[in-house]
Amino acid sequence: MAADPTLSLQDLAARLPRHSRLMGLDLGTRTIGLALSDLARSIASPLSTIRRKKFTADCEALLALAREHEVGGFIVGLPVNMDGSEGPRAQATRAFVRNLAQKTDIPVSYWDERLSTAAVTRTLLEADASRARRAELVDKLAAAYILQGALDRLRSLAAGR
Repeated sequence: MAADPTLSLQDLAARLPRHSRLMGLDLGTRTIGLALSDLARSIASPLSTIRRKKFTADCEALLALAREHEVGGFIVGLPVNMDGSEGPRAQATRAFVRNLAQKTDIPVSYWDERLSTAAVTRTLLEADASRARRAELVDKLAAAYILQGALDRLRSLAAGR
């Protein structure tokens, strides 16, 4: 098995170009939800959703958006189980990241995504979003939730907490 190409959040932050954004990814079986940070890397905003086809096409779409938005690093949600163990979805995410690392030099860090989709879905339900609207929004909002968690952690690391 190939070595894990990811960096810790702290190491990722140290490698980021000064005025670059982070892109959050919520990898699903049918879609990839995307979110983008602002240039100050303090606020995550939902960006879009890529409908999954084949890895090469998914990767090309992802990297085109990364170039367009001057992305300096990826934060990928890692779907660990509630007990911290990793199942098939986490293994699929790690495989995607290993393959992605062969196509780009953009550094990647994982973020524990436990309950991100549940939290976003609950928020959409509270907002009385229709089932169709929830389906349309949930992936990119989950990506924003993942990215915001990482941005908040980066801010606390920078402040020495």
